[in-house]
Amino acid sequence: MKIFITGGTGFIGSKLTNFLHSHGHEVVLLLRPSEARRHLGNGFAKVVGESTEPGPWQEAVCLCDAAINLAGRPIAGKWDKAAKEEIRSSRILTTKNLVDAIPSGSGFRLLSTSAVGYYGDGGEALLDESAPGGSDFLATVARDWETEAMRAADKGAAVAITRFAIVLGRDGGALLELEKVTRRFAAGPIGGGRQWFSWIHIEDLLRALLFLIENPKITGPVNLCSPFAVRQGDFASRLAQKLHRPALLPTPAFALRMVLGEFADTLLFSQRMVPKKLDSAGFAFLYPEMEQALDRIYR
Repeated sequence: MKIFITGGTGFIGSKLTNFLHSHGHEVVLLLRPSEARRHLGNGFAKVVGESTEPGPWQEAVCLCDAAINLAGRPIAGKWDKAAKEEIRSSRILTTKNLVDAIPSGSGFRLLSTSAVGYYGDGGEALLDESAPGGSDFLATVARDWETEAMRAADKGAAVAITRFAIVLGRDGGALLELEKVTRRFAAGPIGGGRQWFSWIHIEDLLRALLFLIENPKITGPVNLCSPFAVRQGDFASRLAQKLHRPALLPTPAFALRMVLGEFADTLLFSQRMVPKKLDSAGFAFLYPEMEQALDRIYR
């Protein structure tokens, strides 16, 4: 299968391109002009263009069988008005342009990323794919992002909206940032530590994306998460243990909000996702339990 990928040079995308290639798929990467020189000679087909702008790059989409949409500005950090606009536009405009390029009536397969942030603060509820969305900033971005992607279904595409939990891998993503904090500050629970923390090991994420590409009858929102969320305080303790650091200093919610502003809420929200659709389709996780995942990462 020939697969077009946006956002293919980041923590997840760079691993996904190699993973798909190793499983016999042909990958076409969309690169920004600033990225093109750095990614010469890695064996993948490439097109150059800005995903947030229509352009000749869209012609390459028509020559593919599927697309995986990973593009979007990272959300970590304090948000001012400009940051919020970039978080939103980098997702919505990229998705709009990608969907516009998909040929009608072709049986195209689209996996378009969303995130756990769709659900907002879910408290103690189990959040399967039918759970309602939240009303905070990230939840509304995710809702509009998903709506834009689902336009492809009107063109005959088989669309799956992949709602990512926090992706755990050693050399990038959220875990790298959490490692830094734990090593430097002996960080313990965030807030009360009782909020649910949904996660997935990077290897299971890659396998789930491949599973969805190869099973186009699975459509609509799909939670990509371990079956077993953990309390945030439990995660902090286990990570500190792996790093041989004490988890001594809880971070009060008010202090987090002073430093991170509105973004702090994403760390304080309780989100207990469950992968109902993946489970129903027979997907088998390699690392369903947090201890297994951390053992694999820090082996």
